[in-house]
Amino acid sequence: MLGEFADVKEQLRVIQQRRLTLLERLRMLEAEKVELETTVVDEMRSHGGAEIRELKKYYGGSDSESDEDNDDHKGGVEVDSDDEEDVFFEAKETLRSSANPPKHHLESPSDGEVSMDIVGFDYPKVPRRKSLPNPKEKEKNVSLWSMIKDNIGKDLTKVCLPVYFNEPISSLQRAFEDVEYSYLLDRAAEYGRRGNSLMRLLSIGAFAVSGYSSTEGRTCKPFNPLLGETYEADYPDKGLRFCSEKVSHHPMIVACHCEGRGWKFWGDSNLKSKFWGRSIQLDPVGILTLKFDDGEVFQWTKVTTSIYNLILGKLYVDHYGTMRIQGNRHLSIKLKFKEQSIIDRNPHQVQGFVHDKSGIKIATLFGKWDESMYYIMGDISEKPKHYDPMSEAVLLWRAAPPPEKLTRYGLTTFSMTSNEMTPGLREKLPPTDSRLRPDQRHLENGEYDAANSEKLRLEQKQRRARALQEKGWQPRWFRKGKGKDTYEYIGGYWEARDKGRWDGCPEIFGPDPAGENCVMD
Repeated sequence: MLGEFADVKEQLRVIQQRRLTLLERLRMLEAEKVELETTVVDEMRSHGGAEIRELKKYYGGSDSESDEDNDDHKGGVEVDSDDEEDVFFEAKETLRSSANPPKHHLESPSDGEVSMDIVGFDYPKVPRRKSLPNPKEKEKNVSLWSMIKDNIGKDLTKVCLPVYFNEPISSLQRAFEDVEYSYLLDRAAEYGRRGNSLMRLLSIGAFAVSGYSSTEGRTCKPFNPLLGETYEADYPDKGLRFCSEKVSHHPMIVACHCEGRGWKFWGDSNLKSKFWGRSIQLDPVGILTLKFDDGEVFQWTKVTTSIYNLILGKLYVDHYGTMRIQGNRHLSIKLKFKEQSIIDRNPHQVQGFVHDKSGIKIATLFGKWDESMYYIMGDISEKPKHYDPMSEAVLLWRAAPPPEKLTRYGLTTFSMTSNEMTPGLREKLPPTDSRLRPDQRHLENGEYDAANSEKLRLEQKQRRARALQEKGWQPRWFRKGKGKDTYEYIGGYWEARDKGRWDGCPEIFGPDPAGENCVMD
């Protein structure tokens, strides 16, 4: 018996030693990779840094921050000064191994109230496509890094990157993906009506995380909208209406506004970029605001996004940092998105707490931004050592399954619907809508040569946008309020749509024989 025990102990020791050796090799490989990437970046900088500026421009960031301020950052990220302990446990393994499956939130409705299970889903069904058209041409295999490398020493601002690096939607449509799980806001509105402030805030927290779920595997860049370009989404099957507009060219700012059942959601977004050699970091600038019909308001900002392996390896996206959701009443949420590492077996983790005004932790939220979010009552960090959180966990949100027909763009089923031209829609759209953009439509159809040609034409046209802005150009549907830095919807879009009158909306995608004047209001 003792001999068998000794054999098992020796086998465990060997396995542990192999594991440590493997981890050390991984760290060495990572160090060699970083060293190689640093060498390449130094070569890029020795040619004047044009390639670095182009990478920032390509990924949509504003080149307004110096790369030399990295002494105050860890990997470009501000270090959170809070003393709160990170309690990121192995969520995925816990979910798989737990004998206690997560619960759905059950709340018995009072007389006259509907069940919360159907709130957000009691809308008419609207048939929508579940795949993109089959490509009409064979796609070419083009490397972004090979494009940059082949043009070292050249002015990359004059090099038109081919359309193969884009996905067939614009940044305006990408903003719409933030409200894919709008049923969470419908439920938040209903919880507030029933006087349940905690469940309202938990639903908002899940909604704020859910907006990142569509980014997993999305490494292609959305089209940069033209100045004045717009996008609308009238989705009766979700009970909402959404509109967005590119309101500034430099810095590039997109503003959006959405109205649902008992709530309004709006904000604008600008990105500040930092290039770190192997990755580019995108820091969001802008506040998101959610207002319910009962007057309660919540605001938050997005966390940092980084795109890794720009030079070597497989591209991937990660989100990390701290998100604070502040309300104008008694409760708030603080969420931490854990940064992924090379040896991380369990990436994409999110954890946070609901706090009252005195700072007491009332509930814990946890999960993964690409999968699901749960909550338990109380502070998870104060639970016993072998506590199984799934024994009490209640499901708040789960990401929709991937589409049956996958594309190289990594689009979700919902994102595939955003550029769909449903019957009768074209006649209702303004001439500025993203669905009418020819290069984007050609790319969706797999007409790559035509898409490249149109992209070049529109980019040349867009180079005049900064001059137009300096001459006093104003967005059509959004304005900055007095003393505010955020663009807000001024109204009138849906009324104009009902009348079919798009005064002040020029043909921004068409031929430009008259020069700049055709883009001016």
